[in-house]
Amino acid sequence: METKVRLAVMNFLEFAVWGAYLTCMSNYLGKAGMGGEVAWFYAIQGIVSIFMPTLMGIVADKYIQPQRLLGICHLLAGAFMLGCWWLGYSAEAVSQYGLVRDAAGHVTEMNAVNVVYPDKSLFITLYTLSVAFFMPTIALANTTAFSILKKNGMDTVKDFPPIRVLGTVGFIATMWFVNCAVWDEGSFGFTLQKDLMKFQFTSMQFFVSGLLSIVLFAYCLTLPECRLAKKEGAALMDTLGLSAFKLFKTKKMALFFVFSALLGMCLQVTNGYAGPFISSFQGSADPVVAQSFAATNATLLSSISQISEALCILMIPFCLKKFGIKGVMLMSMFAWVFRFGFFGIGSPVMPGVLLFILSCVVYGVAFDFFNVSGGIFVDQECAPSIKASAQGLFMMMTNGIGATIGTLAAGEIINRFCKWEGGFLLGDWQTCWFVFAGFALVVGVAFALVFNPDIKKK
Repeated sequence: METKVRLAVMNFLEFAVWGAYLTCMSNYLGKAGMGGEVAWFYAIQGIVSIFMPTLMGIVADKYIQPQRLLGICHLLAGAFMLGCWWLGYSAEAVSQYGLVRDAAGHVTEMNAVNVVYPDKSLFITLYTLSVAFFMPTIALANTTAFSILKKNGMDTVKDFPPIRVLGTVGFIATMWFVNCAVWDEGSFGFTLQKDLMKFQFTSMQFFVSGLLSIVLFAYCLTLPECRLAKKEGAALMDTLGLSAFKLFKTKKMALFFVFSALLGMCLQVTNGYAGPFISSFQGSADPVVAQSFAATNATLLSSISQISEALCILMIPFCLKKFGIKGVMLMSMFAWVFRFGFFGIGSPVMPGVLLFILSCVVYGVAFDFFNVSGGIFVDQECAPSIKASAQGLFMMMTNGIGATIGTLAAGEIINRFCKWEGGFLLGDWQTCWFVFAGFALVVGVAFALVFNPDIKKK
């Protein structure tokens, strides 16, 4: 039990780091003069995922124990993320606003008088370095958990999902925190009151993420060791850790990785644009719509997706046993159709807001039934000597190649139909969501027709 608790804490911190900014970063970027680069900020995560998880997987397989490398990566990621926060905070500190307060002293209106934006080039550089070291940690955290569980004689299919649930809880916790916490301008304090200076609209979200990364670095120093597999007279491919690419020689694994990339094209679309989409209703001419709870609390509403994630993770062992990897991944693909479709026909007021909520509910199936079960599948199908490299390869195909292409394509589509106006991304969102839903439907049908795995262990 102690081992499971320690791994659960590791997962909590791992995803708390990501949850602090992933779903609300767009809100800040739009107000910081970088709204036109939103797609690129999410694409950067995909670009670095093409090579960094694989490289770190090689290092974890051959040279540095995965739990130690996990900590080192978080130390570097956290330091660079704090750099992003400092750039943003410095600009915010010298910006001037006309603030209108109510009788209680709360800000009710904020008019820009002399806004200073952070240095865009330096901000993007620091952000890129941070995510370059963070993205490999997702696969490294899986490798660490699988290694420690097996070392203690536990079953990864049965025991890993409940541990992974705490990662989603951590993601939710920081989402709620940045949605509610308010920057008290002029000091380093904050209050939990409704205001216009919420962390989700300021650089403070990066401070929360960077600080948690440093905490996780310290925690990784206390984790049990994961001994490296020693080899004598290994071939060059094995020495460089490139043996994982041999998995493409097997039709089953080749198809799995190809469809992982295709489905990966959906992963960052709503992370990058659900917040701006829901918040865009604040720009509506209808005051009922503009002031609705959903429109003014986009991050809080989006957190329903992560609550659904936590519940769906617990269903994975049963679903894998009952339906197999193909059935579980098909559920994920068609869940993406509903995820996008419900956004397309919903609205922030009743009854349309129920469709927004349904979109968030099905997200748990869309995300977890693919990512978590896929990680377990890869772990089952590859040799012990290449497990970390194979997890890195899976990460490369999904959050790397797939997410990069998908995010940039989504950005082009959204920029074609929507424009930033007055801090809100306004336009024909419905067409955008229907295009994304149609793509997920085509991928799902193709997967059903061509992927026929034998998931039994060799």
